[in-house]
Amino acid sequence: MTTHAPAPHHTHSLDRVTPAGAAWLVSASTHPRSTLSAWESRPGAPAVLPCGSAFDVVNVPAVFGRRMLDALWAQGPGSGPVAGQRGRTLLFAAPGTAQRLPALLAWDARAGQVPPLLCHGTGDAVTVPALVPGTGEGPRWVVAPDVRHPWLPGPEVLFWACVRASRLSIFPPADQGANVYDVSRRR
Repeated sequence: MTTHAPAPHHTHSLDRVTPAGAAWLVSASTHPRSTLSAWESRPGAPAVLPCGSAFDVVNVPAVFGRRMLDALWAQGPGSGPVAGQRGRTLLFAAPGTAQRLPALLAWDARAGQVPPLLCHGTGDAVTVPALVPGTGEGPRWVVAPDVRHPWLPGPEVLFWACVRASRLSIFPPADQGANVYDVSRRR
């Protein structure tokens, strides 16, 4: 009777890029093999990759980005890869989003409370976090790429996430039926 050891259970850490995720990231490069080789030789170093072919990036203030992520995961389809860098959140999006999202936001009055977004598309490049989490102040993965063809939100999905996030406040709404007492004349 032969017994088989149970297969090891592998879990994906949200802050570590899998080999498939790294292959997807470097597919944005004009020289993916050499880019991957260089990155694998220094897995703790960030890399600069061009936008527009494999992905676009929507770059928002960190708190607003957190609200967008909450909206995407609570009321929408979830997110693709997401990075954090210097007080900003970088949401990886479908190619073409950088051109279309600002037009959608400008067109719709519901987006009035959305902070200015930086949209990186064709002709732009972004610094992406290291393959493995490092120490220090550099960019870091919030949701690291883990598959060769990740789902990426498009402009319409990110538009609605922006609208929902702009409606969220860091303060709970006042209870309209609450009794209010003037304590300014308290003795």
